[in-house]
Amino acid sequence: MVVSATPGWESERRLTAIARRGLSVPARTALAEGQIAADTTVLDYGCGRGDDVEALRERGVPAQGWDPVFSPQAKQQPSHTVLLTYVLNVIENPQERVQTLRRAWELTEHVLVVSTRLDWERRRVKGQEFSDGVLTSRRTFQHLFGANELRRYVQEATKVRCVSAAPGVIYAFRHDNDRLAYLARRIIPDEQWQEAANATAAIAAMVSFTEHRGRPPRLEEMPDPVLDSLGHLKAKELQRLVRTAVDTAKVQENAKRSTLNTLLFLALEVFNGRGRFSSLPLAIQFDIRSFFTSYTEACRRADRLLLKLRDDAYVRAAMRGSKAGKLTLTAFYVHRRAVEQIPTVLRLYEHCAAIAAGRPPTWNLVKLQHEGRGVGWFDYPDFDTDPHPRLASSYTVDLSTFTTSFRSYEESEDRPLLHKKHEFLLPEDPHSPKYQRLSQAETRAGLYQNPALIGTELGWEAELDRCGRRLQGHRLVRRSRPRNER
Repeated sequence: MVVSATPGWESERRLTAIARRGLSVPARTALAEGQIAADTTVLDYGCGRGDDVEALRERGVPAQGWDPVFSPQAKQQPSHTVLLTYVLNVIENPQERVQTLRRAWELTEHVLVVSTRLDWERRRVKGQEFSDGVLTSRRTFQHLFGANELRRYVQEATKVRCVSAAPGVIYAFRHDNDRLAYLARRIIPDEQWQEAANATAAIAAMVSFTEHRGRPPRLEEMPDPVLDSLGHLKAKELQRLVRTAVDTAKVQENAKRSTLNTLLFLALEVFNGRGRFSSLPLAIQFDIRSFFTSYTEACRRADRLLLKLRDDAYVRAAMRGSKAGKLTLTAFYVHRRAVEQIPTVLRLYEHCAAIAAGRPPTWNLVKLQHEGRGVGWFDYPDFDTDPHPRLASSYTVDLSTFTTSFRSYEESEDRPLLHKKHEFLLPEDPHSPKYQRLSQAETRAGLYQNPALIGTELGWEAELDRCGRRLQGHRLVRRSRPRNER
């Protein structure tokens, strides 16, 4: 985006409007999370060359863009979703920076998506210190935000509580019930109803919902095809049919899960501002009425859960008692597939960090420190296909200072790698037996005799060579010796 320059300042902000292939990360995030859809109007405020606008239109989204240099004649129309993408960081005047943010907020009907570059990119920005940022050799300016600093900055300008959707991507919701609905979906995905072409299928859909949620559905959350198919049945008869068809054990088990999910949502809501009962998503309201004596009782239990997060002994005990995950001297590691099965206090731990500083778009292993409070997300792209997957990137947040750091290992010649993958998963994970067999074979072969050497590619290859072994997929086999060594 290019806006009027500060008096006495010859800014070249137009040079920051880079051309992109496809959607930017903020637009892609908002699209994936339902903040942008085919029926939502979008305004890209400070759209630069308009690549996001064009890409959204190709997806059937009614998007418009405005930019004072590239699209100065375009209308600044109020829209359901407003994008302010990598704009604030190029404005060298702090007053103009906040004015730009407030103008974007004025145009927002439902959600403002703000994104900037973050301070861990400083080594990639070449230039000299100027004002509260960096003046580059191209005479452009960059103010690099801290992840939590950006969330606070947007909150102060908009006067609403904001959520970090991803590192450097903030959502500011015009209506609090939209914010709460978004938080709820991050913890409890919307139920997927089965097809209901007739009464039999509709009853099966209700049975499935009841078993999965731990309670029968209310009329307000039942889709129209189900209601239409069951309109000839009286309520008592319908309840009897469902009650006789459900698996009681599944209902009881998932009622416990829904109770814990509700507590997790309410505890996280305190972290980000608790709303009135009537402002909660309907599904959460129905869960509270089904699993608690009152909203007050549910909130009281959620508050106790939040307090336990500060108790080091309780957190370590939860880590030791978890069905999934690897506990080391300093931290607990668990795979993304198993996160929902770890103790609720540990899930709350991870969610608090995600709300404060954003969860990265790609990750499959999370680290929770039990010495201090810090969370790291790690991306091992080939976790399931590589017997010892290589680390592509890491993103960490220190919850005591809310400082963040990002590191890419893509160009490293000696990347960190994983061993004993089964330890990060649930025992019932379909891949666990295969991973465990490999770990046992590697242990018997003596490959773990020198733990300090095997944490990176070169050290691991050296140990494989020393032990005369090589890998064929997830099988360990003897390495063939050259003929002249036989």
